[in-house]
Amino acid sequence: MQNASPFTLNAAAPVLSAELANALQSIVTPHLSDNMHRQSGVVGLNRYNRSGKLVGSALTVKTRPGDNLFIYKAMTLIQPGHVLVVDAGGDLTNACVGEIMKRYLQQRGCVGLIVDGAIRDVAAFENDSFPCYARGHVHRGPYKDGPGEVNVPVTIGGQVIQPGDVIVADEDGIVSFPVAQADALVEKARAHAAKEERIMAEIDSGAERQSWLHAVLESKNLL
Repeated sequence: MQNASPFTLNAAAPVLSAELANALQSIVTPHLSDNMHRQSGVVGLNRYNRSGKLVGSALTVKTRPGDNLFIYKAMTLIQPGHVLVVDAGGDLTNACVGEIMKRYLQQRGCVGLIVDGAIRDVAAFENDSFPCYARGHVHRGPYKDGPGEVNVPVTIGGQVIQPGDVIVADEDGIVSFPVAQADALVEKARAHAAKEERIMAEIDSGAERQSWLHAVLESKNLL
């Protein structure tokens, strides 16, 4: 039950169905973003894993910058398929997550980590396929004093993420959206991919006039 305390603790949202998670594994983030009106989405975070796709459901934490007490609490609520999403205010003074926490999250079945703040133990993330996105990194460790909130709306890189929102992330970045929109977005993204395949075939044809290119220029009176 949500309350007015700065120590809000809400239950974790359900995770995605295996069918939907599998469908999203093959869809790149630009195709999702293009079908969400190219809204701002999550920006400004760096990808620390060198391989691996992130698809899952958000379990959110809002914490005081440089403090990981409530991240500890959130980790105990992780179920397989959750993405731990941490709003640490974008601060890079102290890291809130490192290798030990990463190992625990993996053991719990967490599918990825997003931190609008700092991490440390960079090599442990770079040498693994466990998806990790963060604002930056620093060697200084965290405090454990609170306050914090678990499973509340958070802001990550300019994007509001609700508990249970779908998270998809790859080498191009991170998108999030309500699970109710997922099926429609999958269909639109697949159609988008098919359209781009037709464009690639047109380019490969060697034709001087390209419908996707010249039509745009004509519409702007640039031909």
